[in-house]
Parts: sequence; structure tokens; C-alpha cells
Amino acid sequence: MIRGSIVALVTPMSVEGEVDGEALKRLVDLHVQSGTAAIVAVGTTGESATLDEAEHCEVLSRTVAAAAGRIPVIAGTGANSTTEAIRLTQCAADTGADAALLVTPYYNKPTQAGLIAHYRCIADAVDIPQILYNVPGRTACDLLPATACELASHPRIIGIKDATGDLTRVAELRAGCGPDFAIYSGDDATGCELMLQGGDGVISVTNNVAPALMAQLCQVALAGERDQALALNARLDPLHRNLFVESNPIPVKWALHEMGLIGTGIRLPLTWLSESQHAVVRQALIDAGVL
Repeated sequence: MIRGSIVALVTPMSVEGEVDGEALKRLVDLHVQSGTAAIVAVGTTGESATLDEAEHCEVLSRTVAAAAGRIPVIAGTGANSTTEAIRLTQCAADTGADAALLVTPYYNKPTQAGLIAHYRCIADAVDIPQILYNVPGRTACDLLPATACELASHPRIIGIKDATGDLTRVAELRAGCGPDFAIYSGDDATGCELMLQGGDGVISVTNNVAPALMAQLCQVALAGERDQALALNARLDPLHRNLFVESNPIPVKWALHEMGLIGTGIRLPLTWLSESQHAVVRQALIDAGVL
């Protein structure tokens, strides 16, 4: 099981919107050096919704190559079409990713029975460990804990990223899915408490700009050192909040550019961070001590 601070990595782009392979490699190296536990490539923060299938697979391949076995790579491969999700998950397996992260089908609004059929179909089709991803604020689809626990019986379904921020789900997931089922927060603001309540880590946007601090936070939280964890989390809290002043990944891409780590590329319909928000995000970086 991967435990700890997992970065939901941005996809660096040129101003024309082309993938910047050199910047991607620099980011991977930074996370290896900073103690990040694993990388999620081409998830929501990686702008998966605006990459076509060929680009999606290219970014996965580049990330796995840059990691070179030094850090696990989890491939974002979810889609609102089951057949497309199978193709992307097979691509992840073919490129050598360590696991796949599959968001619930968005816009379709499937039933819980539909979600079970969707995820089992993918898990039956592709031989790679798979992590469920529940983010109803973006998908209009809520994967309920009981449904996740039913899916946990499949040997290839190994965990869940829950971005609801609902901490009452942790105990239900742990009791129903068992001790070996990974429970990750997808919500930076509540990730510390999720780990203190028995979760296994955070798939984090904040980790993009504060990887060493997030690694330290997760280490002490997983060790049950509540006071230290809360103190570190308080330092990071301005980032947890202000990296979402506009839709993710708009603020975090601006922050990484401000730190000199990536260029200014982002794909429509996302746009560059509004000038009125620059000072807010910059101050959060300063407060965390990363700028």
C-alpha cells in the first residue's frame, strides 16, 4: 500500500498549450527529492478533461519515464464512458504505471448499481491495481461508502480517493472495506484529520507547491502525532484554502509559475488566474514559507 503524501501533479504546458516535457521531468525530480510518496499523473489537476487519449497516454509515459522507478506513478484513467476508461487504464498498464485512479463517470449520473458494473468491468479488463475516486462536487455522482466496500471485494480494486470532505465516511469505509483497503483524502483541508482518524494519505493539490512540508505532515499524522500534525497543517492551511480561489488547477499553476517551476500554459476553457487573486495566492505561498 502507498501511504503518505501523494501529489496530484499538474501537467506543465507552453503558452500555446503544448505539454512541456522538460518542466514535467523537473517536477518529478522535485517530488522524488522532497519525499513525496507517489505521483498522480493526468488527474483533475493534470487537466485530464482537456487532453485527448493520445496526449493522455503520452503524459503518462513521460511521467513514468521521468520517475524511473524512484517513485510510484498512479495514472488518472477515469472517464464517463466505460470503454474509454478501459482504454486509458490499459494504457496506464502498458506504460508501466503502478496503479490507476478512476474518477466516477461524470455528467451521466449513474446509479450505485451502474457504478458497481462500471468499476467491475474495468477491473476485470485490465490487470493493474485500481483506486476509486469520488468527487461529487465535480461529477454530480456520489460513490457511497457501501458501494465502495462492495467493490473492495474485487482483487484489483485496492483503495479510494474520497474528496467529499465528509470525515464520517472514514470509519464506515474502514469497517466495511477492511484494513488493507487504502483510504486517501482528496480534500487538502480535511486530509490531516482523515489520516488521524485512520486514513492512509492525501492525494494533494497543495503538495505541488509544498512537497516537503506535505510529506512531513503526512508522516506525523500517520504516526498519530496529533499536535505536530495540527501545527504543520495550520501552516499549510492558507494553501489548502487559497489554491481553490478559482477552479483547480488555475491557482496552483499560477503558484508554480510564480515559484519559477513551470510556464504559463493552461488549456481552455480554463484561463490564467485573475489578477485580483494574485496577492491572495502569493501570500499563502509566503505564509507556508515556500516563496
